[in-house]
Amino acid sequence: STRIKFDINNSGNVSIKVNDILGKEIAVLIDQELNPGNYEITFDGKNLSTGVYFYTLEFSDINSELNYRITKQMLLIK
Repeated sequence: STRIKFDINNSGNVSIKVNDILGKEIAVLIDQELNPGNYEITFDGKNLSTGVYFYTLEFSDINSELNYRITKQMLLIK
């Protein structure tokens, strides 16, 4: 398992999704409105094969048109 830490400065909708190397969605770790603060989400890959995975964090501010998206790579080794 791994922990994904992030912080947001404004209230907004946050989603974190995990995809495999082919782009297939593996998991939705969070998809909800959050208040400003620091957060930590745990991803457990015990049922997955060794390989490369990607997680994408998307943020949409509810009070403006601010949108943010970042994708990072994870390597799962068993």
